[in-house]
Amino acid sequence: MTRVFDDIGEAVEAILSRVGDRVVVAAPLGIGKPNALLNELYRRAARNPAMSLRIVTALSLARPRPKNDLHARFLGPLNERLYGDYVELDYVAAQRAGRLPPNVEINEFYVDAGAWLGVSSVQQHYLSTNYTHVVRDLVALGVNVIAQEIATRPVARGAEYSLSSNPDLTLDLIDALRPARAAGQPVTLVGAINRRLPFMLGDAPIAEGAFDILVDDSRYEHELFCAPSMPINTVDYCIGLHASALVRDGGTLQLGIGELADAVVYALQMRQQRNAQYRSALAALASTPEAADAKATIGGLNSLDRGLYGCSEMFVDGFLDLYRTGVLKRGVYEHAVLQRLLDEGVVTERIDEALLSRLGEHRVGRLEEREFRVLAAAGLFLPGTTLADGHLVSPEGLRIPADFRDASCRRRLLDSVTARRLNGGTLLHAGFLLGPRGFYAALRDLPESERVRFAMTRISHTNRLDGDDTALRIAQRRHARFINTTMLVNLLGAATSDALETGQVVSGVGGQYNFVAMAHDLPEARSVLMLRSTRTRRGVTTSNLVWSYGHATIPRHLRDIYVTEYGVADLRGKTDRECVIAMLAVADSRFQDDLLADAKRAGKIEPGYSLPDAFRNNRHERLDAALAPLRADGLFTAFPFGTDFTGEEIVLGAALKRLEESTASWLPRLRAAALALMQPASCTATRPYLERMGLAEPVNFAERLTAKMLRRAIRAELPAA
Repeated sequence: MTRVFDDIGEAVEAILSRVGDRVVVAAPLGIGKPNALLNELYRRAARNPAMSLRIVTALSLARPRPKNDLHARFLGPLNERLYGDYVELDYVAAQRAGRLPPNVEINEFYVDAGAWLGVSSVQQHYLSTNYTHVVRDLVALGVNVIAQEIATRPVARGAEYSLSSNPDLTLDLIDALRPARAAGQPVTLVGAINRRLPFMLGDAPIAEGAFDILVDDSRYEHELFCAPSMPINTVDYCIGLHASALVRDGGTLQLGIGELADAVVYALQMRQQRNAQYRSALAALASTPEAADAKATIGGLNSLDRGLYGCSEMFVDGFLDLYRTGVLKRGVYEHAVLQRLLDEGVVTERIDEALLSRLGEHRVGRLEEREFRVLAAAGLFLPGTTLADGHLVSPEGLRIPADFRDASCRRRLLDSVTARRLNGGTLLHAGFLLGPRGFYAALRDLPESERVRFAMTRISHTNRLDGDDTALRIAQRRHARFINTTMLVNLLGAATSDALETGQVVSGVGGQYNFVAMAHDLPEARSVLMLRSTRTRRGVTTSNLVWSYGHATIPRHLRDIYVTEYGVADLRGKTDRECVIAMLAVADSRFQDDLLADAKRAGKIEPGYSLPDAFRNNRHERLDAALAPLRADGLFTAFPFGTDFTGEEIVLGAALKRLEESTASWLPRLRAAALALMQPASCTATRPYLERMGLAEPVNFAERLTAKMLRRAIRAELPAA
């Protein structure tokens, strides 16, 4: 029986009374964590050394932390506006300060990218596992508490509940722990209600009786952690354009989060709505003949008339943008034969003689209950139609043999029990969701008739092919394009996405390996890994395409397609020599000679080989020039989907980044300070920005110097100033 508490402390007492002093908690990735509940468990453990607390989770989110006083002035108002009453996790602060109690252990299988480098407690207790193996590992660790924030809504009979943002692992974990619960082990499922979560459908709705404990009080409801959209620059747009041309109309899309994913979404929308300009942009980027051939055979440049279906571990706001602009419109159904018929164009969603006849030809003869339910959910029958003793019973009670192979039965079925069209199908299957504030609001406001087409489900569905419905998954995932991001790639095709060669974890494997492997197992599918060709740190630019690296997330034998701002490298089925040449063609020209020399020393390229001149102009200046005419027409703006930042914050963000890069070491800092001191005492154009930073009226020399340095950086971002 479910016990409902309006006090976190009492709920924790109930948990401890069930499981004892050894508590192993599984909490969802991202926004599905019940932060207030986890904080209370943490505080109990911190006060009681006899208690053992282990929290296994991923992506423990916290407000951005300022690096210095100037950064704090920028982040203060921004954090207050974006995160409001978001409840910070106590264990995150303790880890950051190195004060985690010895009886508390935090294991994460995915962490905020780059945020925990050098933090020993996080690095030592990181759990390296594929997303699809997390449940297996949780069971092995002895999880006895599943704790999650859930959504609710009132109905006539009381309330309904949804796992909302995170059915990803919870559904599989409940199933995996069912034998332990049946054997009397004290496994406890806890739901903390947060009415600010969108009520998501698909497999996310869950019965109240599934929970042992519910926490329901407005004191514990809080703002959802948001991931604001960041600016998209020229490099990102070029990568997005190249990747979008690899997407096949009528296919399937998987996508992650971040600027590169946003750039892909923008390019797909452009391909759909401004096709002539889309083609012009790609032509201006002047990709190699090999890349052009890859785009023609793997993807295409035409508008997406049939549209795409999304199957992704992560529901990002980009999918909603693609839905709004008519790209995400290929609905899928839970019936493999019906799905294949639709995708092959043999039938349409119109319910007619041809549809029933084709179903009959493919062994959909006399219906059984399970198949009836699937076809009813697809909208084949009128509401109120039932199946009884091998007959379909119309809402008026007319009984017709449920046999699609018989022409007379088909005519009677069309007259009495079938609807006119299928219901449109599911547009997206996803395991969890995360995004900016507007994304959450849009999901809450989306009419249920539309929201039901975005089905939240378990990660074992989105990230795997195997199961009792493998044929269905293959049928739904036609021409799948799994588009993800990586940090480094060696010239033989091994990708580094989660950690450094020192072993320091940057983020995590997550589902990337799952999708790359699935791309090789699934007919017609391709893996597309995107990366920027270079990175700049402390004023030094290095190549992200390297000869070798001491860590790989994706091994070279799973190499497929890589995309940089300079084009597409299709490595599938290629020899090592061919891979090296293809990767050199998309490398930054500043590093091509050294990379080629490494390949020659390793014997992978013959000594006399020279890189063709066509590849020798891989420079950012060329890309800026290529997009300039289209930018003049209002395309390729920094924030094409809007932003949570104010206009002043956009300029300040760029200025602070410029200032940080120009003062990376002591000599540039001295130079920047000297140049700033020579600036005019005031500047009307920069004053609003300095006011936002509290530096319009500096009170001492340090503030005056800081204000002058910042003013100079702001002026560089304001061409008209």
